[in-house]
Amino acid sequence: MTAVKAVEVIEAIEARTPAHRDRAVDGLRALALLAVPLGHWMLGGFTVDADDGGLHNASPLSAFGVFAPVSWVLQMLGVFFLVGGYASALSYRRRTGSTADWLRGRAARLGRPVLGVTAVWAAALPVLRHGLGVPQDTLRTATTLVVQPLWFVGVYTVVTALTPYCLRAARRLGVWAAAPLLGTVAVVDALRYGPYAEAVPSWLGAVNILPGWLFAYQLGAVWAVGRLGRRQAWWLLAGGAALFAALLLVCGYPASMVGVPGEARTNSHPPSLLVVALAAAQSGAAILLHGRLDGLLRRRPALWAPVVVVNLSAMTILCWHQTAMLAAAVPAAGWSGAVPGLTTAPDTLAWIAARVAWLPLFAVLLAVIGRYARRWEAPWTGAGPVRRAAAALLAAGFAVWAFG
Repeated sequence: MTAVKAVEVIEAIEARTPAHRDRAVDGLRALALLAVPLGHWMLGGFTVDADDGGLHNASPLSAFGVFAPVSWVLQMLGVFFLVGGYASALSYRRRTGSTADWLRGRAARLGRPVLGVTAVWAAALPVLRHGLGVPQDTLRTATTLVVQPLWFVGVYTVVTALTPYCLRAARRLGVWAAAPLLGTVAVVDALRYGPYAEAVPSWLGAVNILPGWLFAYQLGAVWAVGRLGRRQAWWLLAGGAALFAALLLVCGYPASMVGVPGEARTNSHPPSLLVVALAAAQSGAAILLHGRLDGLLRRRPALWAPVVVVNLSAMTILCWHQTAMLAAAVPAAGWSGAVPGLTTAPDTLAWIAARVAWLPLFAVLLAVIGRYARRWEAPWTGAGPVRRAAAALLAAGFAVWAFG
């Protein structure tokens, strides 16, 4: 894109943006979204099997635990759920149809891109395996990475369905509506990691999935009804940071916000109390920065334009960013074997430097893929029942392969 064309695009986006648009919320959402691929690209690596050349997942955090604080910055799902709750609450209040119609629309917007990426991968798997000879282990690794971000969509869909109840609780209780969610996660963690942990069934941790992620979403709904101001935001920031520090320094929680291969405990799947503490601190900081961020994006159209583009491609970025990384790593493993920063073990500082150098290529590949994949975000007005059934069948086949 030429400089003149870029200026024209920026001016067009600025002209089409309504004056009442809350740019800060969109900016926060874009920031949280971009942290997902950056986190996966930097905190996830590969090793190559010496026998068949298959790719296996690895993490630099296994060798460099000192870099765990990086995951505190890149794990911004608390901010994403906060602005999601805020935007959903406003959208629900402004709806013109029934609650069921509103929920169907939201579910369709979330589900179409997931159906798209899983259908495409289902069609690609036999071609990669039998046509191109890609090792079975590589395909299993690829499947794991493709599925990895999609759990979020299922959780977010359930949380979105609770929007009417979140709004009701927000009006009645204000910021205290989120307290029972935090308490639930705390109780479950106490049972899982306390003195009687051996007697606790392994499935109990799954109880934290809903309250753990609903916490920030509920705060967003409270923010939307005007009952979460700067005073409460300061308390969230300070209280969340204090709890976070106590859990790390006193209670022995793992420092990484993402799973580390070989570690017995993880904070993210299911979310632990450390995740909720970080979400509280992030939510408080986001609300405190809201005004300044909104002003900045209004004064700088060149910053606002990419925020709009990222928000319009949100689900495409979420669903396809791992495919972009695999599009570079799989051919490299087949042609060259060990490529520094791409398919070599992530256990040296040189790997980190090399991986940073690969990030622009991953971004370009994601942009190229997104140019075609974004059609899955739009309503399927031109897709007949046969095409929809075929996509659903392929997606089901991918699910069988992934979890079978």
